[in-house]
Amino acid sequence: MSTSRATDHPPVPPPPSLADAVGGPLGIAETALPAAVFVIVYTATGSETRTAAIAAVALAAVLAAARIVRRQTPMYAISGVIGVAIAGYVAAKTGKAENFFLPGLLLNAAYAAAYAISIMVRWPLIGVIVAALTKADSSWRQDPVLVRAYARASWVWVALFLARIAVQAPLYAVGALVALGAARVAMGVPLFVVGIWLSWLLLRATPGGAPWVRAMQKRAKTP
Repeated sequence: MSTSRATDHPPVPPPPSLADAVGGPLGIAETALPAAVFVIVYTATGSETRTAAIAAVALAAVLAAARIVRRQTPMYAISGVIGVAIAGYVAAKTGKAENFFLPGLLLNAAYAAAYAISIMVRWPLIGVIVAALTKADSSWRQDPVLVRAYARASWVWVALFLARIAVQAPLYAVGALVALGAARVAMGVPLFVVGIWLSWLLLRATPGGAPWVRAMQKRAKTP
């Protein structure tokens, strides 16, 4: 009986390294540099929104090319360029530099809502993501302990997305571009790392929680 339990619920391994969790140096660069370059170029060119947008998109394209050259998953490279391109287009089209950050704010709101709704309907997104990454079925939903653990971990991400909005939305509203750019960088990779670690802390003692960490390790190896 004890042997079966050990097989069904293996101990949770250590979390992925912080560098792997954020996708390595390229992951950090893709998250932080385009926004920083946009603010720097905008300031240096005397409020040239279009030039700043082009510089940010060009940098994102270079980083994407670096991923492809290193034979990493192209999906992440392409999605990164598309995200920066949309932000740059919105800023250039409206002529308001702060609008470069508007798509990111809306995306954080959408993520927070999606995670919260998933918890309420008892399909916590962390569990769904784990099942997808590990090619597992939805049998985890039959385990109330595991569902509660995934729900708690999902609430962590709701809180982190809302924290970004709480800090960045007021800065966006008053057009504080430099502060907004700094907040975007500071609350990007660092908060993601916090989310990884808090989720691991919540799941490490949960029977059946090990697949979550293994899934994160697998995802980190193919950013």
